[in-house]
Amino acid sequence: MSDLAYATGTAGDNTDRAYHLADEPHPENGTSLGFWLYLMSDCLIFAALFATYGVLGRSYAGGPSGAELFDLKLVAINTAFLLLSSITFGFAMLQKQQNKVGATLGWLAITGIFGLCFLGVELYEFHHLIHEGATPQSSAFLSAFFALVGTHGLHVTFGSIWLVVLMIQISKHGLIHENKRRLMCLSMFWHFLDVVWIGVFTFVYLMGVL
Repeated sequence: MSDLAYATGTAGDNTDRAYHLADEPHPENGTSLGFWLYLMSDCLIFAALFATYGVLGRSYAGGPSGAELFDLKLVAINTAFLLLSSITFGFAMLQKQQNKVGATLGWLAITGIFGLCFLGVELYEFHHLIHEGATPQSSAFLSAFFALVGTHGLHVTFGSIWLVVLMIQISKHGLIHENKRRLMCLSMFWHFLDVVWIGVFTFVYLMGVL
């Protein structure tokens, strides 16, 4: 217990109390390395889903094909939403480097709006397909489609929740070192989802229609 230190906050904040080891190592790049490992594991997940779609993408079981189901204009609009959200996140990172809390939060809010627009259009597409009878149970093609696109949508949902939580932390504590590190991790995650969606748009929608 000799190397166990008790840390408290300021006198006006008696709730910020935590135990920590005085000699516990905290490498600066530990979080970044761990997050890169997580992204690599996510790459494997999406690689498996892309491979599954590549194998099953022509197994229509007598049902509709992608050319009959996909609305390319709607998907292009949705792609624009996600690409714009990646750009606005870049602007937020630029403001973060200048320690401008308000501007950073403003660009993050715009990013979140674009992310919600993307999710709204995707939910509308899923609802429309299911309403037309194109459910995941209809064919192997649709099972692979819903698995791939749905998994990406779940990642965007998680990223949007993370974005809101981080905005609350920044508004409460400012651009402290920990929040800057979290912003960097979320930035890598968000741009990763953007790259994956470009693959989905090209491999699933464009090739499916053309």
